[in-house]
Amino acid sequence: METPFNDRGVSVTRNALSSAGQVFPLRDIVDVHVVTVQKNKVVPLVISVAGLIGSIVGGVLHSAPGLVCGVMLIVVGWLTWATQDVTHRLMVKTAAGEREALMSTDREFVEQVGEAVHRAKAAAAATKA
Repeated sequence: METPFNDRGVSVTRNALSSAGQVFPLRDIVDVHVVTVQKNKVVPLVISVAGLIGSIVGGVLHSAPGLVCGVMLIVVGWLTWATQDVTHRLMVKTAAGEREALMSTDREFVEQVGEAVHRAKAAAAATKA
């Protein structure tokens, strides 16, 4: 049988899901689902607020280094927010628990892998019967 799915280093065969050096035998997989992880808001906000406080204190005390460091922290906080990506993870549920099999910023790709696993499990069940 040919490989039903093989893309970007992830393959789903009639026997297993292989991703990032991990191999999950299809017979052990109970279910798969996609989880979306949003951007972290707390860390950039804390960095920017610390920078704002530093800027205000530097301005009040007429301290150029304090003002510059505060403004730099505000910029770092904004950059931390701007460079984060929303990630999507394929979670594989087995009898032993739930593990992450794949992480990507492309939700469509992660969903394709999940569908390939469902199709392979259905094909394996049909061949068994």
